[in-house]
Amino acid sequence: MSRLVSRREFLASSAAAAGSLALSTPVRPAAAADKEQRLYHISLAEWSLHKSIFGEKLDHLDFAKVAREEFGIDAVEYVNQFFKDKAQDKAYLADMRQRAEDHGVNSLLIMIDGEGRLGDPDDGKRAEAIENHKKWVEAAAELRCHSIRVNAASGGSYADQLAYAADGLYRLALFAEQHRLAVIVENHGGLSSNGEWLAGVMRRVDHPHCGTLPDFGNFRISEDEWYDVYLGVEELMPYAKAVSAKSYNFDEDRPLVTYRERDGMAPLEIDYGKMMKIVVDSGYRGHVGIEYEGDKLDEHAGILKTKALLEQVHDELTA
Repeated sequence: MSRLVSRREFLASSAAAAGSLALSTPVRPAAAADKEQRLYHISLAEWSLHKSIFGEKLDHLDFAKVAREEFGIDAVEYVNQFFKDKAQDKAYLADMRQRAEDHGVNSLLIMIDGEGRLGDPDDGKRAEAIENHKKWVEAAAELRCHSIRVNAASGGSYADQLAYAADGLYRLALFAEQHRLAVIVENHGGLSSNGEWLAGVMRRVDHPHCGTLPDFGNFRISEDEWYDVYLGVEELMPYAKAVSAKSYNFDEDRPLVTYRERDGMAPLEIDYGKMMKIVVDSGYRGHVGIEYEGDKLDEHAGILKTKALLEQVHDELTA
C-alpha cells in the first residue's frame, strides 16, 4: 500500500506553516504593492510565443524584453521547456533575472512540465517526481518568482487520485515554503480539469504554500468530456495565486468572447466579461496571464488582442 502523509503530519506541519505565514509568500502576491488599486494586473505567459521560440525566431532570454517593448507588459510567466537544461545553471538564471530587471519586468512564476507525476500511485515514482521539481523551486527562487506551476496527474479511482496528488503536492509545498515560494496547480487534463476534484485536493493539502492557477480553457477531462469552464474557475478561485486567461480565436461581433473548436464539437465559448467577474468577485487582485493559443491571428496579434480584451473588461468592471 502506498505510504501517504498522515493527517497528524498534515496538521502538525500546517500549524508550523501558520506560524511562519507572516514571512511567507502572500496568497495575493500583487495586492500589497498595488498603488492603483486595480482589479487585476496583466502578465504574459511565455507559451503565447511558443511557435516563435521553437521556430528560433525568438530567443528565450529575450522574452522579458519583448514582453515590455512589444506588448507593454511588465510581468512574465516562464515555461521550463524553453530552458530545460538550465534549472541549476546559476549564471544563466542570473542572466535571466538581470535582463528582466533591466527592462522593469517582474518574474512571476515558472510553468513546469515533464518532471514526473506528483500524484503517481507508485510511491517511488511520486517521490522521484517531487525531487525532480525541487530544482525548479530553487530556480524560481533565483529568478525571484513567487511560484512554480505544476500538474496534478495521477492514476486510479477518483478518491485514490485525490489522495496521491494531495500527498505529492503537500510534500513539495513543504520544500517550497523553505524558499518562500508557492506550488500552484493548473487544471491541465484528466481529473485536474474537474474543478470539484482539484478543489478537493486543495482542501486535503491545506497548506498556505499550495494553491491553484485556474486556466479558462483547460477543462477537458477526457476525449469527449468537458467540465463547465465557469463553474470550474469559480471552484478554483478561492485557492488561486495566479490566473491564466486562455485565448484562441475571436468573435468580432462579440468582443468579450473568445472561442475554439472542440475538435469537431460545438465551439467552446469563453465570455471574458463573465469569467473576469468570477475572478474579481472571488477577491483576487493579482496578475492575469495572457496565454494565446489561437491559429487565425499570429502570436503577436493574438497577444495584443487578448490584452485589449482584458483591458476593456477591466474598464467595464471598474465602471
